[in-house]
Amino acid sequence: MSRNGGEVAEPSRTDGGDTPVYATRGLVEMLLERASEAEPAQENLVLDATPAADFQADLGIDPSTPVLSHVYFPMAGRAVSDVFGVDLGTPAGRGRARFLSHPQGPAELTRRDDLAGVVLLAVPPWEELLAFDRRGRRLTLTVVDAEPPAESVPE
Repeated sequence: MSRNGGEVAEPSRTDGGDTPVYATRGLVEMLLERASEAEPAQENLVLDATPAADFQADLGIDPSTPVLSHVYFPMAGRAVSDVFGVDLGTPAGRGRARFLSHPQGPAELTRRDDLAGVVLLAVPPWEELLAFDRRGRRLTLTVVDAEPPAESVPE
């Protein structure tokens, strides 16, 4: 049982640390700030990635590697989601990562958490993010100093 009353997910004892997760510094800073401001409430946001090849800077990683760079806020499309159960706030096929905060701990995933392929987790004192796979195995988080390409709405 965790300090916040949720059961801790059974982590595999095999460390998933050999699978790196990449995220932009801007996204990481924004997520930590949002978690800090929301305390004592928890945050639960859908994240999206940009392929490394789409960045103007050379990130030194395989061009097809996803780099977490965007967040979808939960209020987008909320009315339709509440009535019909359809999430219009996240484009189809996107958002295979999630950001969670545990203001009361623990610094690991719990059975009550919404999971995704990759989960970034923040706990006080809100200084770093932890990365996990959906089984609760720790992953290596690498922060890149690069801005994602600017997006525009088609006319």
